[in-house]
Amino acid sequence: MTTYHSVEVEGLEVFYRKAGNPDKPVIVLLHGFPSASHMFRELIPVLEKDYYVIAPDYPGFGKTSSPDREAFQYTFDHITEVMESFIDTLMLTKYALYVFDYGAPIGFRIAMHRPERVTAIISQNGNIYREGLGGKWAAREEYWNNPTPEKRESYHTAFAPDTIKNQYVQGTEDNRVSPDGYTLDIAYMSRAGNDEKQSDLIFDYQSNVRLYPQFQKYLQEYQPPLLAVWGENDVSFIPAGAEAFKQDLPEAEIHLLDTGHFALETHALEIGELMLNFLKNNGI
Repeated sequence: MTTYHSVEVEGLEVFYRKAGNPDKPVIVLLHGFPSASHMFRELIPVLEKDYYVIAPDYPGFGKTSSPDREAFQYTFDHITEVMESFIDTLMLTKYALYVFDYGAPIGFRIAMHRPERVTAIISQNGNIYREGLGGKWAAREEYWNNPTPEKRESYHTAFAPDTIKNQYVQGTEDNRVSPDGYTLDIAYMSRAGNDEKQSDLIFDYQSNVRLYPQFQKYLQEYQPPLLAVWGENDVSFIPAGAEAFKQDLPEAEIHLLDTGHFALETHALEIGELMLNFLKNNGI
């Protein structure tokens, strides 16, 4: 059974879901944009019998504290710092990481900082290769290189209800995606001041792309077991990003599924079963 908790971390109330037996191997689930830990609501029951599952919300997302920009720097480095403190607060010393979307640069920072703790990585549309960047990223790089207030304002469309819904349904079969997930994300993203906090993260995403070579070096050096399970119709992080893991991890397990960016909305059971087989085959 999933239970719901909050814990104080660096002056913030970090919300998280947990399930399973604490004596079992640990999996930390790291969500993406514009979502929160609710995106794992159908995956957690598949895993909880065999694993201790922890799924936090980041600062500014979901039910975790969302401090003002004047009091909190919304960067991927800072969110990673909070997540590392969260992991320490829960006294988790060994864990597999499930990384999706924003969870990839956060999770790979954690793995680089603490390689001895990471037992495996499951990347679900969690990109760390330039080959995996879809067409929209060229315009974002132009914005990063030539930032203007007008360009920053233009990216507020990322928080519009239609844009959020499209992230969920694009690349999926008709009538397969429940409205629950994107409706909740629309509500979270519409909170006062959230557009500017999220705009800070869109601008800071360039720091993640700059770190791609270091993330890849981590893989080359430590060779963690890695499962890439990808919605192959994702236009943000395209399948080449999944296949690219083979460059650094020849033994990486790659699966492409006929769905979009939020693959758990349509394939939670399939992804869960792939994870269970992968982890058990690697002695985890």
